[in-house]
Amino acid sequence: MAATTLIMKTFTAIVEKCTETGLYVGYVPGFPGAHTQGTSLDELQQNLQEVVSMLLEDGEPVLDAQFVGTQQLAIA
Repeated sequence: MAATTLIMKTFTAIVEKCTETGLYVGYVPGFPGAHTQGTSLDELQQNLQEVVSMLLEDGEPVLDAQFVGTQQLAIA
């Protein structure tokens, strides 16, 4: 019996909190369809993992953007 090698993929998600609903909203930049929400950060993490796993079942995504980072802005 041959051992199966599991390849882990890592994606960066942006997380925001909706001021109207109080829900956490997350999305993977450039990955169409990779977005969801949750009532807690733990629930959001689980939901993001599920949606990205489902999307990966259709094959490798064609990313239309790549996350680079964040920047702080100081405005006088």
